[in-house]
Amino acid sequence: MSNEAPTTSTPVTVADPAPLGLAGFAMTTLALSFANANIIKETGAITIVLGLAAFYGGLAQLLAGMWEFRRGNTFGATAFSSFGAFWLSYWWIVTHLTAASGDVHQAIGLYLILWAIFTAFMTVAALRTSMAVLVVFVLLTLAFVFLGIGAFQNGTPAPDALTKVGGWIGILTGIAAWYAAAATVINSTHRRDVLPTLPR
Repeated sequence: MSNEAPTTSTPVTVADPAPLGLAGFAMTTLALSFANANIIKETGAITIVLGLAAFYGGLAQLLAGMWEFRRGNTFGATAFSSFGAFWLSYWWIVTHLTAASGDVHQAIGLYLILWAIFTAFMTVAALRTSMAVLVVFVLLTLAFVFLGIGAFQNGTPAPDALTKVGGWIGILTGIAAWYAAAATVINSTHRRDVLPTLPR
């Protein structure tokens, strides 16, 4: 018989990773959308977007998704992991496009439409989250649709009108995501609803 006292397991508490995931998504989406809307026209601006895409929109959001798995949140885990992977794939695609790649506007259009489909069914799931999150997913679905169709039509010069519309919707999406991130972290810190998210 052992004289050792029985050990009790203490549950590991994982902080809510949603504000991190939403903030990473929001900032990266805003940076890219200002370029898509043709508000920022500098050709070198893509470097800033790619930096955010790799580390904040990509890596930080992917980590948020993994922590959502730990918390047992299927919706958050799927959303943050997927969109983290989206930004990482965007970074990889853009950094590997060269003159030798040839014309890829239809392939990019397909890529964006596929993400629109994914976001659309995640929007159905978002109906059971909060109004703040639902608004993000509705706007993001529309942004992907306009950007995808715009990419299919994107001859020379670019961006075309639909891509610009997608950029403006992307700006609204980023603002909505930033609000959701701010509301989640501020409400959690203050332990009361300072900014309403309207749970559904």
